[in-house]
Amino acid sequence: MLKKLLGAPSANGLIQLLRYMFVGGMAFVVDYGALFLLAHFAGMHYLLAASLSYLLGMVCNYLVSVNWVFDFRRETQWQREFIIFFLVGIAGLILNGLAISLLVEGCGLSYMVAKLVAAAVILFFNFGARKALLFSAAGTQAG
Repeated sequence: MLKKLLGAPSANGLIQLLRYMFVGGMAFVVDYGALFLLAHFAGMHYLLAASLSYLLGMVCNYLVSVNWVFDFRRETQWQREFIIFFLVGIAGLILNGLAISLLVEGCGLSYMVAKLVAAAVILFFNFGARKALLFSAAGTQAG
C-alpha cells in the first residue's frame, strides 16, 4: 500500500537518504512521543523510557524502510534481515543512551532536548550502517 501511495523504493542513494530521513522523522515522532508519555506520565526513569521508545521507533523504521526506502535487500529472509536491522538499532540505542546521559548529566540539558540532539546524530549512523550491511549490493559475494 505504501508503494502505491508514495512510489517504489529507489536505487538512488540520495533519494534513499532523503526518504530515510523522512522515515526517520516519522519513527522519531513515535520515539519522542513514547519517551514523553513513558517518562512524564508513567513516571519511568528517562533512560529506560528512552530505550523503550527507541525500540518502538525502530520497528516503525524497519517496516517503512524495507517497503519504501531501499530497493535492494541483501537478505532474502526477512527474519534474518530484521535481526541485523535490530542489531544496528541496538548499537544506535547504546549510542543514543550514552549521548542522552552525557547531555543530561554532563551538560545539564533536559532529557527531551538531549533526545533531539542524540536523534540527529544517530540518524546518520543508522542509515550508513543499515545501507552498508543490508541494503547495498557492495559486499555481496557472487557465487
